[in-house]
Amino acid sequence: MLEAVNLMVFYENMLALNNITINCSKGKITGVFGSNSAGKSTLMHTLSGIMLDIKKKEEMIGGEKISIFGEIIYEGNEISMLKPHERARAGIVLCPERRRIFPESTVLENLKIGSYLTTKKEKEQNLDYVFNIFPHLKAHANRQGGFLSGGEQQMLAIGRALMANPKLLMLDEPLLGLSPLYQKIVVNAVKEIKETRGLTIVITEQYARPVIPIIDYGYIIENGSSVLEGTGDQLMDNPDVKSAYFGV
Repeated sequence: MLEAVNLMVFYENMLALNNITINCSKGKITGVFGSNSAGKSTLMHTLSGIMLDIKKKEEMIGGEKISIFGEIIYEGNEISMLKPHERARAGIVLCPERRRIFPESTVLENLKIGSYLTTKKEKEQNLDYVFNIFPHLKAHANRQGGFLSGGEQQMLAIGRALMANPKLLMLDEPLLGLSPLYQKIVVNAVKEIKETRGLTIVITEQYARPVIPIIDYGYIIENGSSVLEGTGDQLMDNPDVKSAYFGV
């Protein structure tokens, strides 16, 4: 479905991603785990194309120079130079870190904003699906997003991404700042989305413990480099992973 080969990203002279190669198989959940500043969001921005916009903005204001190297192959095509909206139209949809909903818009308005690439019929079907996955959102459909709790906002952010009809759903640290209850709700929803829609899902997290049990394959990255990879079971059984993420 999607393969990144030898990705390298430099911020001026700082190496943010160092020869990262990952493979996201169709219909599977791929996890990318690492501590804060390990390079997870840089990876997601690069795969989604947002890094191209960041690079252009920095060039326009005379900011830091960003350099991107490597290949990104999606459904057999090299897409490294595709703009973010072109990748979104092709089915690559990012749910960003820290949710970034529109706080003054209602839940329903936020969801409809995510459906700008879809037909009216698809919009209606996707809305029903989101409300089925997250019934709590339906109960607050006319409430402003800014008045939702952090967990509710995360459900809204994921729902908005689903409204765009993704083939590849990218979730950047969806558990950040959530209570254990909402972490469980989000993790169960991700599992259900995979099972009911057959989506390919990439999820990054520093809170790996709740996520590793549901992934098919995962990567551990440190300082922008991939240091370990394996199936969910292999990572669960690895003593280094147990020590770093499970405290045993």
